[in-house]
Amino acid sequence: MEILGEASEIVSGYTLDLDELLRQLAALVLKVVDYQVIAVFLRSGKESLRIRFAIGYREEVIRNLRLKMGEGIVGAAAQTRHTVVVNDVSKDPRYLMALDATRSELAVPLVARGKLVGVIDLQSPTPDAFSEYECKLLELIGSRFSLAIDGAQAHRATIKRNRTLQTLSGIAHEFSRILKLEELLQKVSSQVRALIPYDAFSIFLWDAKGGMLEHYFGVRFDERMQLRSMPASAGIVGAAASLAEPVLVRDTSLDERYVAAVPGIRSEVAVPLMLQHKVIGVLDLESQQIGAFSHEHVRTLSLLAPQVAAAIENARLYEQVAASQARLERDLRAARELQKSLLPSGCPSFEGIEISARNDPALEVSGDLYDFFPFPPEHLGILIGDVSGKGSAAALYAALVAGLLRNQVRADLSPAQLLVTADRALLARRIEARYLTALYAQWFPAERRMVLANAGQPLPLVRRGGHVEYIVAAGVPLGLLDGTAYDQTELRLDPGDLLVLASDGITETQGESGEEYGVRRLRELIESHPEASASELLDALFADVHEFSAGARQKDDRTLIVVKVTR
Repeated sequence: MEILGEASEIVSGYTLDLDELLRQLAALVLKVVDYQVIAVFLRSGKESLRIRFAIGYREEVIRNLRLKMGEGIVGAAAQTRHTVVVNDVSKDPRYLMALDATRSELAVPLVARGKLVGVIDLQSPTPDAFSEYECKLLELIGSRFSLAIDGAQAHRATIKRNRTLQTLSGIAHEFSRILKLEELLQKVSSQVRALIPYDAFSIFLWDAKGGMLEHYFGVRFDERMQLRSMPASAGIVGAAASLAEPVLVRDTSLDERYVAAVPGIRSEVAVPLMLQHKVIGVLDLESQQIGAFSHEHVRTLSLLAPQVAAAIENARLYEQVAASQARLERDLRAARELQKSLLPSGCPSFEGIEISARNDPALEVSGDLYDFFPFPPEHLGILIGDVSGKGSAAALYAALVAGLLRNQVRADLSPAQLLVTADRALLARRIEARYLTALYAQWFPAERRMVLANAGQPLPLVRRGGHVEYIVAAGVPLGLLDGTAYDQTELRLDPGDLLVLASDGITETQGESGEEYGVRRLRELIESHPEASASELLDALFADVHEFSAGARQKDDRTLIVVKVTR
């Protein structure tokens, strides 16, 4: 009863630290069985188990051992979800030898809410080492820990998914900053490693003339490598290209398709790079460990692959632009004039506020956009957005988005509802490697109330009582993930208060030294102009950014909207 009480106390304290939870479980089991060898296997995917915590095992066994459901004593307990006791392993054909001295084994399944979580496995050099009483007590302990372990795993998975999304968002942001494909892929390789440990990273590109997959970029142990080109049907890479789908190989020694290119490789995952349903290359990861890559890794790489494919395509387009620069410059100037016509010709006059807005593109054409949607006398809609990437492709996407949003805006839609509607419309078009960060706000003059929802734009700034502060409003960019919902924030503003919406091209403007303009300088300038009108403050902000960046090339579009409450 004391042991069960201690188990309940540990679980009720509920730590989300999986390692600590398993350590406490092992310590509690020791009070029941004086073991020298213990392993806690946790479910890995639908059909396999791997060691998550162990005492008494060799490190290579812990790292490499994978068991299928029904395989070995542990697999049998997992498959039946019943405790398995083997008093003499030499007489049980299910036994898989991991330790030379084992004579008896006990496997206790961990089940939470009807779902298998894992298995506690004890091994002993003594025959008949485990009594029925000990088995029952371990089952009771396991039943108390199962739910906590499942929750800790879910917490860890959530953190990992969030980190994955942040990394993918960071990679997409790099696309708008780096035009050289070599430099970009070097950055991608380092960011992928933060999510998926690997020993070798490669990008193969399809050479239509030679009918080969050319090794374009490779890294092994942080050093550049160059591999030979491969026929389109050869190896794991060729299989991914031929099938136009990811290929995961947990043990290369068991896959006849594997072609050795890097010494010591034991597992590999290859994901095709596709544009417009055509394979243009393959992203390939390799490891010296068996089972180093999982289906979760495949999903992560599948999200990344369109971004890499788009980067390659953009680089090729950039080369074409360089070859015919004079002609395209004329076309870009014409496109800029056309794009200007898509932006509002001026800022609307609306009850209770003064508005001023401006877009300063980094190139001839811009990926930033803004618009206004008056529904007098009830409210005024205010939109600012930034599409992924830059240049002509981003501008075309911005034009598409601008037209789409104008069709979606209605008087009865709240900011959050509009973002959801626009998100679904963009996802329905499935334009690869493109998405939109946007913020939509509604001004209600009768109540001096501003309601806004954010989809990935920089946090808005509000000046109230002479002090500038962030408005905490965040959300996933539009056209990126299915089923996204958005929150909205409400502000009460008094006469003299200001709302400033700025694209990241403002705060990330770099000076000659490489230092960024930053939010701090933006806030200080807003605070230093307490009596300025909206247009005066807008002019002052752009003048300060221009002065700060004097001599440095503008790398991103700059867009500002200033809203000042007048009465």
